[in-house]
Amino acid sequence: KMVKFSRQFEGQLVPEWKEAFVDYWQLKKDLKKIHLLNNTSNNNDNNNIPLKQPSLSNSIFSSLKKFSLFRHRHKDHEVIQVHKKLASSASRGDLYETELLEQFDETDAAHEFFACLDLQLNKVNQFYRTKEKEFMEREESLKKQMEILIELRTVLKQQRGKDISPQDSKEDPSISCTFSCDEDRTEQEQGGQESNSDESEKNDVRFTDSPKSDEMEKQMRMKREDSKMRTLSGRVFSCQGKNLRINIPLTNPTRTFSAITDLIWDDLVNQSSRKCGPEGSKMCINKSKLHHAEKMIRGAFIELYTGLGYLKTYRNLNMLAFVKILKKFDKVTGKQVLPIYLKVVESSYFNSSDKVMKLADEVEELFVRHFAEEDKRKAMKYLKPNQRKESHAVTFSIGLFTGCFLALFAGYVIMAHIMGMYKRQSDTIYMRQSDTVYMETVYPVLRQVVNTYMFSLLFLHFFLYGCNIFMWRKTRINYSFIFELAPTKELKYRDVFLICTMSMTAVVGVMFFHLSMVAKQDTSTLVRAIPGLLLLVFLILLVCPFNILYKSSRFCFLRVIRNIVLSPLYKVVMLDFFMADQLCSQVPMLRNMEYVACYYITGSYKTQNYGLCMRTKHYRDLAYAVSFLPYYWRAMQCARRWFDEGQTSHLINLGKYVSAMLAAGAKVAYEKEKSVGYLCLVVIMSSAATVYQLYWDFVKDWGLLQFNSRNPWLRNDLMLRRKIIYYFSMGLNLILRLAWLQTVLHSSFGSVDYRVTGLFLAALEVIRRGQWNFYRLENEHLNNAGKFRAVKTVPLPFHEVDDED
Repeated sequence: KMVKFSRQFEGQLVPEWKEAFVDYWQLKKDLKKIHLLNNTSNNNDNNNIPLKQPSLSNSIFSSLKKFSLFRHRHKDHEVIQVHKKLASSASRGDLYETELLEQFDETDAAHEFFACLDLQLNKVNQFYRTKEKEFMEREESLKKQMEILIELRTVLKQQRGKDISPQDSKEDPSISCTFSCDEDRTEQEQGGQESNSDESEKNDVRFTDSPKSDEMEKQMRMKREDSKMRTLSGRVFSCQGKNLRINIPLTNPTRTFSAITDLIWDDLVNQSSRKCGPEGSKMCINKSKLHHAEKMIRGAFIELYTGLGYLKTYRNLNMLAFVKILKKFDKVTGKQVLPIYLKVVESSYFNSSDKVMKLADEVEELFVRHFAEEDKRKAMKYLKPNQRKESHAVTFSIGLFTGCFLALFAGYVIMAHIMGMYKRQSDTIYMRQSDTVYMETVYPVLRQVVNTYMFSLLFLHFFLYGCNIFMWRKTRINYSFIFELAPTKELKYRDVFLICTMSMTAVVGVMFFHLSMVAKQDTSTLVRAIPGLLLLVFLILLVCPFNILYKSSRFCFLRVIRNIVLSPLYKVVMLDFFMADQLCSQVPMLRNMEYVACYYITGSYKTQNYGLCMRTKHYRDLAYAVSFLPYYWRAMQCARRWFDEGQTSHLINLGKYVSAMLAAGAKVAYEKEKSVGYLCLVVIMSSAATVYQLYWDFVKDWGLLQFNSRNPWLRNDLMLRRKIIYYFSMGLNLILRLAWLQTVLHSSFGSVDYRVTGLFLAALEVIRRGQWNFYRLENEHLNNAGKFRAVKTVPLPFHEVDDED
């Protein structure tokens, strides 16, 4: 079945550049107006049975229309003529305007159509020109960066060959080398001495200063050497006649600590070099820093090549859109407009310029030469990575594990119901003594480790993330670009569903086995340790270093968790604070992780003394910290973003998490004391935090409640077509935000155990976070698309600085 071009067009365009593409849908609407007017006029003509012969005056007028004012016939009986005029600014290029030369039956509608068509052509040309200029400037800066990197590589190799043996190079992470690109010129200006060095001496590995008779000249030389030694840790060095600094972004704690260590090491080298006196000094180049700089430049080349590919797609799709819409116009009106207007489109800037093609070839050549060892196939793995194909085996496995999970879960629920686990103890009169023991000892641990918080909430959250991925892809939200995920290693929604079903099948299987052993009154230590062993197995799989079970995704998750814990130390990226928000909805799981750790570390599982941890003071104090740790991490991220960006909105967002921390602390205090004073404190703090959070959800994160929008109470641009979904989500978010009232009201659902009620309320919070994730990323996508950012702007390592700096 043939797919409509409009769907193909929407499916292939660059989402962030959607507003810059031809508005094909608006042109179709204008063409539909012409079609309707044409049908109306035809119907009116058919209703007039007596056909009138054209009068002499009408015949003369129609013949005169074929001539211009200067009595020259139009070439080939053209029905339109496209005029090209210069724009007000040179950056906008030429502008096109269409003039109708023949009388249309639907003149106003035709004028409107060609006015919109001219507007789209001018828009496409201007955007293409702007992006082409941007990519060319980026390529020029990358070439300069590459020249500096090549020079650093050369000097590094020369130094390794001259001064350092292979054994020393393995032990010492730093290699000494000095650049003296403009040293001779500087000495002539400041010391008054002539330099006899030629051009080849400008890149000597070691530069030795000539002896000075004047002490002031020595001090000036020491200052100059000190400024040149500021390298790779933010210090300045001189190369190619410029003062340069290497800036490696401190995107993780390892680089932060490394930068501090390098700074101290450089200071020590600087002091030791001053003691050398007139013999000269060395400038240290750290190999790891140089490797990071090379990696940054390589990433910048990859992003530039990707952007050029997007620009080629932009040109091809727009050209095809013009052809399609002009064909439709000719079919509706019966005129021959396509050959005339298509000549103009083909000769316009976006289609005639070949700079992008040449630039792409040049970037590819540079990458093959400098980063792929002249191996084009190896280079293409970076420049055009192949997307992982979705396997049918994954889909089959999802169905298989889903069926196994449902069967095991049904058996577990039936057995648990027979044993009376989900009922309160007072409601179970005839409960056996062994069942009571299971209810009060083994089941709380199993609940926290296996059945509810530790696994159920975690995998429910993960399952909702898979649903989010599915919706993001369906609405063409580029989540991979927003999260800066590797296109070849990111998890697809089928992968997420497979992990969820496979894990929950294993969990429920172990639960069923454990419950069956308890039903047989098997109270051995090994049986009691089964929940803890299951948790240990999952932790081992998480940190497993072997390339199995989505290693790249597991390690990415661990890196993000590390970044969250050490969030104030470095720049915060989107993935970090997105994951920190997820942890804010998993506070019940974190608190039960604390209990499980205490239960097994203290050996309480051997004696089934599950209340030991509850009575321990250190455990109760640690419960406060665990309750507001996610909010603290998120607040520190807001503080760091305010420090980096200087926007007061981050401070306001910080206040939201501080209020959540206070509410969580009040709730823990109330659970411990159960006094009226703490109850009032919980109500006050939780109410204030809820109002704060609702405002931020609706206005800031979702971009909703816009009273002056063309969509009532919603933002101007929406990704979902049905607006009722947004209103439903706002109402659901309001209800789920009030789940904390259960702490105050202590409402029960019949004879259901309070632990099951707690699981239900915690699951509602996870569901709220899952639907929040979609709107949060939708808002991020729309803001990003408004700035037409389709590729990452990779920071470059080498920066030129002024002498004063």
